[in-house]
Amino acid sequence: QVQLVESGGGLVQAGGSLRLSCTASGRTFSSYAMGWFRQAPGTERNFVAAVTRRGGSTYYSDSVKGRFTISRDNAKSTVYLQMNSLKPEDTAVYYCAARPGSLTSNNYGVGYDFWGQGTQVTVSS
Repeated sequence: QVQLVESGGGLVQAGGSLRLSCTASGRTFSSYAMGWFRQAPGTERNFVAAVTRRGGSTYYSDSVKGRFTISRDNAKSTVYLQMNSLKPEDTAVYYCAARPGSLTSNNYGVGYDFWGQGTQVTVSS
């Protein structure tokens, strides 16, 4: 079992920045690839970004590529999502998730077994 707790959400103006954090407890953090997903009201939860177990590779959705950066610190059991140039359409609840095993270009959006409770990000225009 892995327990995940997100933090860092809030209200920001368009063009601003936020950094989300997700801290894990339980089993060895470095055994899991990590991802961020988001869900806006009335929509399904969508993939945002993912990072491999050692942080060597990252994947992004087209909508955030070039604006968001995912990173991890295995010594702190924490994954981050730096969000720059925020837009109103980035408004959503953001969830971090843990995926056992390898992460590849074919599976980075699926296979996540553990989820955090989510943190709200609101971008005003």
